[in-house]
Amino acid sequence: MNLYDLIIQDKEEVTLNDVFLETQNKEQLMQLIKEHTYIKELQEYGLPVNNKVFLQGRSGCGKTMTAKAIANALGKNIIILNLSNIVSSRIGETSQNIKMIFDKASRERSVLFLDELDQIGKARGSDDKDVGEMRRLVNTLIQLIDYFPDNALLLCATNHPEIIDTALLRRFQLKINYKMPSNEFLDTFYDNLLSKFPEDLNKIERKYNISFAEAKDHALTLVKSNVIRKLERNAAN
Repeated sequence: MNLYDLIIQDKEEVTLNDVFLETQNKEQLMQLIKEHTYIKELQEYGLPVNNKVFLQGRSGCGKTMTAKAIANALGKNIIILNLSNIVSSRIGETSQNIKMIFDKASRERSVLFLDELDQIGKARGSDDKDVGEMRRLVNTLIQLIDYFPDNALLLCATNHPEIIDTALLRRFQLKINYKMPSNEFLDTFYDNLLSKFPEDLNKIERKYNISFAEAKDHALTLVKSNVIRKLERNAAN
């Protein structure tokens, strides 16, 4: 299988204002964007630029949107890979394909976003079924990260940081944690999302203790139900 066929094509334009982030996370990401905006000037002072970022936490809390927002802010192309889709029974082939994608991102100075890093970055020797080829895959990934150029940006995401190889984790200069949103944060999210619709359509029962993605699906489903009911009433009249 050619890994290029597994690059997720996503043209959605996202800004950091579209991502609901805790204050500390937003400040760290704004610093990252500024570092890459002024990369040449910082390098003239011999200052290293962070370009390897680890996003960890619950699914649906904004990791993918963050990657897209950073790429958009920097005017860079983004290469998105979901690693759960690419692990081949021929693991040597997987290593070769991942190297091709790293090479592509390096040449193009792109943002490379690897989702579900735990699929290939598990701690070496942590699984009874672990084989030499899988350990070599982790070694390959570590080498690729070590030589990833400063003018490109690597973001890796996982819902299971506890199983990632510790040597792999040490390669990331910046680690961002995504937690389930509080009720107050979800209310702000709902208010922002529902404000786009007329008042007679945006009155819904809000659900809590869920991710932003789940809240969005829940809210839009109820808004659509309100729209349909309104159309059916108008048709009956």
